[in-house]
Amino acid sequence: MFEIVFLGTSASAPSIHRGLPSQAILAGEYRFLIDCGEGTQRQILRSGIGFKKLHRILLTHAHLDHILGLGGLVSTFAHWENISELEIWGGKVTLDRVRALLFGVVLDYERIAITIHLKEIAAGQVILDTKDFTVSAFPVTHRGGGNFGFIFQEKTRRPFLNEKAEALGVPAGPERSLLVKGEAITLADGRVIEPEMVLGDAVEGVKLVYIGDIGRTDNIREYIAGADTLVIEATFLDADSEAARNFGHLTAKQAATLAREMNVKTLILTHVSRRYRERDIINEAQQVFPATFIARDMDHYVMQRGRAVEKKIATYESNVENES
Repeated sequence: MFEIVFLGTSASAPSIHRGLPSQAILAGEYRFLIDCGEGTQRQILRSGIGFKKLHRILLTHAHLDHILGLGGLVSTFAHWENISELEIWGGKVTLDRVRALLFGVVLDYERIAITIHLKEIAAGQVILDTKDFTVSAFPVTHRGGGNFGFIFQEKTRRPFLNEKAEALGVPAGPERSLLVKGEAITLADGRVIEPEMVLGDAVEGVKLVYIGDIGRTDNIREYIAGADTLVIEATFLDADSEAARNFGHLTAKQAATLAREMNVKTLILTHVSRRYRERDIINEAQQVFPATFIARDMDHYVMQRGRAVEKKIATYESNVENES
C-alpha cells in the first residue's frame, strides 16, 4: 500500500552523494512530500516520480535544512505544473517560518497564481482519512517547539472469500461490493446473505512511521509500537552520544534499540552525517537490530506487512548513461 522514495538523506548539509532531507510517500492515488530541503525539486525530477498530485507537504520541524527548498518548489509548481492549490502541514513554529519564506519573499516577489493552505498540526491530529488508510501526526522532541512525526496506517480489512460466495450463489457484481462494505444482500431466491458468511478474518493493515530529527525516544514508544517500517534519523554514532544529546539527535544504536524494544519489523535510518562512514553506522545498528537499512538518495522501498521490500528505480543519471 505504501511506498517511500528517499529524495534527500543527508544531515544538516548536503554531501556529494546525499541531498538535504526530503522523502515522497506514495499511497495509491495519493502522494505526500515529507520535508523539503534545498534542492528537493531537482531530486524529484531525478527520481522519476514527477510532480503530479504532489500537493500535500508534511513538515517535521522548522529547521532550514528541512524547509528551504519550498521556495523553489512552489515557484516551479506555479509556473510549470498543473497545481493550483498546495497544503503545507506543520507545527506553529514551522509554519511561521514557512509563511515568512513564501509570503515574505517568493510569492510577494513573483506574484504567482497558486493558493497555499498553511495547516497547523495538533498532537494526535488525523491529517487525512481515506477508505484505505489514515495519516496522523504525533509530537516528538527536538530543538525548539512544534516537532512532529507521522503515522501512515492502512486500515484493517476482511478479505472477500470468492469460494464461499460462489458456493452460496452470490453473483459477481454490485452484490459482492455491498457485502464487502458490510451490508447484507437478498438473492433472487429470497435467501439473505450476511457479510459474515463471505468475509474472512480481519487482516491488520501496514503501518509506516516516519520521524525526522528527534532527541528522545521514551515519549514516542506508543506511536511506533508494532510498526512494519520505522524511518528515523541516525545522525550520530554511540561514541558521540553526548553530542547527540546536546544537539537533540539520536545515535544509530538508540534508533536500533527503539526498533527492537517496540517490535518494529524493519528499520530504515536516514539523516546521515558526513562525519561517519556508512558501514560504521549500519554495523552499529545491526548489532542491535539486524533488520536495519540505511537509506540512500533515490532508494525506493515498497512496504509490506511485516517487512519493507526495496525496489530500485531508474535515476536521471542512469537514464542518461543508457541513452549514450
